[in-house]
Amino acid sequence: MKKFVLDEIDHQILDILIENARTPFTDIAKKLLVSAGTIHVRVKKMEDEGIIQGSTLTLDYEKMGYAFIAHVGIFLEKTSMTQHVIDNLRLIPNVTVAYVTAGKYNIFCKVRAKDTNDAKDIIYKIDEIHGVNRTETMISLEESINDKKRMMHAIFQDF
Repeated sequence: MKKFVLDEIDHQILDILIENARTPFTDIAKKLLVSAGTIHVRVKKMEDEGIIQGSTLTLDYEKMGYAFIAHVGIFLEKTSMTQHVIDNLRLIPNVTVAYVTAGKYNIFCKVRAKDTNDAKDIIYKIDEIHGVNRTETMISLEESINDKKRMMHAIFQDF
């Protein structure tokens, strides 16, 4: 399978869209001194190639009262129960990210809560899932890095 090659204009388009996925193509075109049609064609091509997959909306959960973040490592009774546990984690809306992992935990997830009592209740729900042997929780004191651009720029340097 041939690797899709991005040029500098594509990099700049992605850079702008990562910052704000709702930036109008006309604004991007003005900034990059190309036509809006060029932007449209390039974005469509990157979508067709699977490089751009939809767009996202970033919410400020702190402003909505969910500033407490815990990371929960889950130990399973049996590895074969992984999919069952993942399916049940999907039923807990406060579990915002879950990874199947190799290493200390079978599953590692991020939980958003209102406060410590809310987090405790959520963790108890996780503990009650059939197949979960035990959990280990780490409380997040601060999110120090959440940068979507740094990795993209490192990838661009590899081209």
